[in-house]
Amino acid sequence: MIFASRAGEKLQFALDKFNISVDGLTVADFGSSTGGFVDCLLQNGAKKVYSVDTAYGELAWALRNDTRVIVMERTNAMHVVLPELADLVTVDTSWTRQKNILPNAFNNLKPGGKIISLIKPHYEAKKARLTSDQVNQVIEITKKEIEEVGGRIEITVESPILGEKGKNREFLALIVPK
Repeated sequence: MIFASRAGEKLQFALDKFNISVDGLTVADFGSSTGGFVDCLLQNGAKKVYSVDTAYGELAWALRNDTRVIVMERTNAMHVVLPELADLVTVDTSWTRQKNILPNAFNNLKPGGKIISLIKPHYEAKKARLTSDQVNQVIEITKKEIEEVGGRIEITVESPILGEKGKNREFLALIVPK
């Protein structure tokens, strides 16, 4: 499949690895940007996708005009209250750390719902480049912080695509509320 951005390939990898079907689900995508995750969700049969992003005008035109997409621009995912609870929340919020975004993701999730989050160690550490050892340390710290804010990681996989123009390792985590 071809997606609006490389992010769609990352999410597709996670859906496949985590064996998750989004067919018929209502999903919220926190940090939509161009819409790679949104596009992936739609191509995999999502019924409705709330596209939440602080930017304006960044979501791809075709996605913006898809009746299944509810565009919520100029909206901070850390504070958004969706019109309905989501079956799944996907997260790719760049500079916003996991411990800051996940509490509100949990608030917008149906009972039994799950979260797929893209963890970017270089953003978690607020550093442009990390050594391999530093990446591993940051991932361990981030996992502890996710637990501290009420989440439980079911599985984590390394993204097959490097972030930041091919320079940084990233990870996808399947998270459920405790």
